[in-house]
Amino acid sequence: MRNGILAAGNFITDYVKIIDSWPEQDMLASILSQTASNGGGPYNVLKDLAAMGAPFPLEAAGLVGRDTIGDWILGDCQSARINTQQLQQTGDASTSYTDAMTVSSTGRRTFFHQRGANALFNESHLDFTKTRAKHFHLAYLMLLDEMDTFGTDGRTRASLALEQAKLAGLNTSVDIVSTENPRFRDIAESALPFIDYLITNEIEAGKVAGLDLRSGDGIHLEACIEAARALLQRGVSKQVIIHFVEGAVVADARGSVTKLGSLKLPDGYIVGATGAGDAFAAGYLMGIHEDWETLEALRLGVCAAAACLAHPTPSLGLKPVADCLALGEQFGYRAL
Repeated sequence: MRNGILAAGNFITDYVKIIDSWPEQDMLASILSQTASNGGGPYNVLKDLAAMGAPFPLEAAGLVGRDTIGDWILGDCQSARINTQQLQQTGDASTSYTDAMTVSSTGRRTFFHQRGANALFNESHLDFTKTRAKHFHLAYLMLLDEMDTFGTDGRTRASLALEQAKLAGLNTSVDIVSTENPRFRDIAESALPFIDYLITNEIEAGKVAGLDLRSGDGIHLEACIEAARALLQRGVSKQVIIHFVEGAVVADARGSVTKLGSLKLPDGYIVGATGAGDAFAAGYLMGIHEDWETLEALRLGVCAAAACLAHPTPSLGLKPVADCLALGEQFGYRAL
């Protein structure tokens, strides 16, 4: 019987830097503090699941450099009891890192990213015969150069990896990064037929669906539902999950829609937003793996995201499941 989550893709060291303000071009801002931590979709999700006390195996697959930072990532995963059999090292590139600049007064962040070894990672680095995982999570599309390339058959290498996972008997999920890419929609659509669960924010979902999901007056919930249904029609087989500051919405292949508002956090609670989307994904994936009802999985997703917001790093704010869910009882949920 399959059990556990195998998460693959971007493994990054994040240097989270708290700054006093966002400077104008050519001006200076002061760095108030700096913390090194895990970064990248699969790395964050696995560390979050470990912090939440996931009762199933956690496995990593990716590519880091044969360098000090790469060694640190391997050791960090192993300390969290994450299997690193498929987290490989290469001498062809250095380990990827990101400077995450977070404004102290708002928690808003901006990323400066060095792609490093992640740019070389592709489906050839994955061996699904070596895992008994139940679920395969790939992140991020648009930030894995080789995975985002198209072959002569017109398909991306990411789509090949996802197909291999499904043929091996795993459920699949994908997350996307918010970035500018002239082939954003093409890259995403190549993967859609091989995705069971698409977990994305409103910016990315809007880019793929060709819809505006947010404007100056906030999120357009009906447009989010329309986008989710459109992505199901284009190939996602089970659910499209779209999260945003105000909450999240899920549309499934049976035609049902589930929504939940984010937590009503008090002023001063948010220290940093780095990794909040991945924390939401980790909470939701926990629910998927454990066969929870959609609303229960959403509840853990938004509560895990809220826990993340209490710390400037992606995962150090995460708590055991019961403690995350207690935040919902403490603060309550916004109305959507």
